Amino acid sequence: MTDPAAASPAGPPPRVFITGASSGIGAALARHYASRGALLGLVARRGDRLEALVRELGGARFSYPADVSDADALAAAAQDFMSRSGAPDIVIANAGISVGTLTEHAADLAAFERVFAINVAGMFATFAPFVSAMRAAGRGRLVGVASVAGIRGMPGAGAYCASKAAAIAYLESLRVELRGSGVQVVTLCPGYIETPMTAVNPYRMPFILPADEAARRLARAIDAGRSYAVVPWQMAIVAKLLRMLPNPLFDLLFWRAGRKPRGLQV
Repeated sequence: MTDPAAASPAGPPPRVFITGASSGIGAALARHYASRGALLGLVARRGDRLEALVRELGGARFSYPADVSDADALAAAAQDFMSRSGAPDIVIANAGISVGTLTEHAADLAAFERVFAINVAGMFATFAPFVSAMRAAGRGRLVGVASVAGIRGMPGAGAYCASKAAAIAYLESLRVELRGSGVQVVTLCPGYIETPMTAVNPYRMPFILPADEAARRLARAIDAGRSYAVVPWQMAIVAKLLRMLPNPLFDLLFWRAGRKPRGLQV
């Protein structure tokens, strides 16, 4: 299968648009694709960190300080990027936040809604401006970064787990909708990755990967056009086993599991 992110010696550089690019997996993916000569469009809500990354990477990089919950700002960024580069080869909806929430606290509703606005609606808003152009081009990959946290709900992480489960289902729907168009949809489910999001977790994180290594593995899955990939592979086994556990056993094993501090957003 042809790698859309590998520029031929005579061809134009690959065009890659990434949200949540200022830190963590997004920044690692930006560095990975920059090393391959990609023309990058980078979106992040923290403009200072985004500009620092653009200066670090150099070359043909376009930065768009924006929150993915702002669909108009994302649409403007997408149109600007396409006016400069044409339809992208890869669009990676990576932006995401994690907040410890408890349903018994009515005040946590706002945090719950914010998580869904970023992790689910933000993914839709990232892809929507590009679909028509990519359909017309008959090529490209829409990549959604979900999580193994979407496989089963963990205590204290209801908002995050539910949002990632929703993202997985949304990406599956989108994949079927675009079947036959030439536009592929890739669902990525990282396990534990060394990022600011996981740095605050007060519990053991099995098979945790450095962000740069995770980016290389995720990019391989994108290059291969896989419809669904878990990174690292060991977490795919863990996820399958968790999904198979009967509810009473799952509840017994996890009701005292470590929890992300409530109200903490990363």
